[in-house]
Amino acid sequence: MVFNTWAWHVKNEEQYGGLLRYSMIFLHNWRMPLLFMISGAGTWFALGKRTPGQYIKERFLRLFIPFIIGIFALVPLQVYVEKIENYDSLMAFYRHMFDGVYPEGNFSWHHLWFILYLFFIALLITPFLNLLRNARTGGFGRWCDRFFTRPYAQYLVIVPLLLSQIILRRYFEVETHAFFNDWASMTYYVIFFMAGFFLLTSGKITESLRRYRYVNLLSVSFSTVVMFCGASLFRSERAGEIVSDIAAIFLAWSCALAAAGFARHYLNFDSSFRKIANEAIYPFYLLHQPIIVVTAYFVVNMNMGVTLKVFVLLLSSFTATISIYWFLIRPFNLTRVIFGMKRIDRGRRKDIKEYLPEAGEFLASRA
Repeated sequence: MVFNTWAWHVKNEEQYGGLLRYSMIFLHNWRMPLLFMISGAGTWFALGKRTPGQYIKERFLRLFIPFIIGIFALVPLQVYVEKIENYDSLMAFYRHMFDGVYPEGNFSWHHLWFILYLFFIALLITPFLNLLRNARTGGFGRWCDRFFTRPYAQYLVIVPLLLSQIILRRYFEVETHAFFNDWASMTYYVIFFMAGFFLLTSGKITESLRRYRYVNLLSVSFSTVVMFCGASLFRSERAGEIVSDIAAIFLAWSCALAAAGFARHYLNFDSSFRKIANEAIYPFYLLHQPIIVVTAYFVVNMNMGVTLKVFVLLLSSFTATISIYWFLIRPFNLTRVIFGMKRIDRGRRKDIKEYLPEAGEFLASRA
C-alpha cells in the first residue's frame, strides 16, 4: 500500500502499478473472505459447551473491548500521520478526533472493521446458537458430510454468494467497511463465516478438500485469468465488468477451498511454534497497520532506493510489532485483555516451558 498507486495514509514518492497492482487485486479478493471462513470454523471449535450467554460474554471480551480501545489507541496514530501537517502534535489531533468522519474528517475504525463485523456476526448467531450447534452435530451435519465430500459439491456455495451480490450490490455498490451501508459485503462475509462453521469443522469434508486441492488450485488460476481478462472478452464494458465480478467470487471461494486443502495436507500437525503463533495472531492483526503507517512515515523520506525501502519497512515494522507484543502485551493480564487474549493463570505460569523453554526459564527466574 505504501508503494502502489492506490490512496493510503503514507505514500512513497515513487509508486508502481503493473504487477504490484495486479497482485494487490488478487490478494484483496480472497484474503478477507478466507479470514471470515477460518473465523467460522474457529467459532465452532471454541463453542464447546458454552451457553449463548457465555458465548456472547466471551465475544464481548475478545472482540468488542479491543475494538473500542483500538479506536482510541491505535487508529488515531494512522489518521494523525496521514494529516500530520494539520496538527502540532498527536495530543492536538486527539482534540479533533471527532471532527467529522474519515476521510474528510478524523473519526474512523480503519482496519478494525474486521473485528466489528465479527462481533456483529456473533450477535447475529447467538439467538440460534443451540440450533446451529445441534444442526452441525445432528442430521444436517451428517448430510453436509455426505453431500460436500462429493467432487465439486463445495462449489454450490457459490450460488448463495452470487445471489447475495446480485440482489444487494444494486443498493450497496461499494465496499465501505462502514457497517451501516455495507450490507452486500456483510452478507458475503456471513456466508463465508457459516461455510467455515459447517464445512471446515468436518474431518471428512477437509479430507475431501485435501484430495481435490490441485483441482481447486486450477480453479484459482482460471478464475484469476478471467477476472483480469474478462473486460477484454466483450465489446460491452458493462458485460466485461459483470464477468470479472463473477470470476472474483469464484476466485475467493476456490482460494478458500485450496488453502484449506493444502493446509490439511501440509500443516495438519501441532508444534510449539503453532501454540505461540496462534496466541499472537490477534494482537498482530490489531497492531500491524498502525505500526506500518508510523514506520512508513519515516522510511519513505529516507534517501535510498525503493527495494531497500521495502526491506527496511518490512524488517522494522515486523520487529516493532513482535517486540511490542512480546514485551508489552503478552506478559501482562491488563494488556492481554485489551488485545483480546486470555488471562494468564499465574498459578500455572511455569507451563510456558512446554512451548518455549528458554523464555520460560527467564520468566520464572524473574517471577
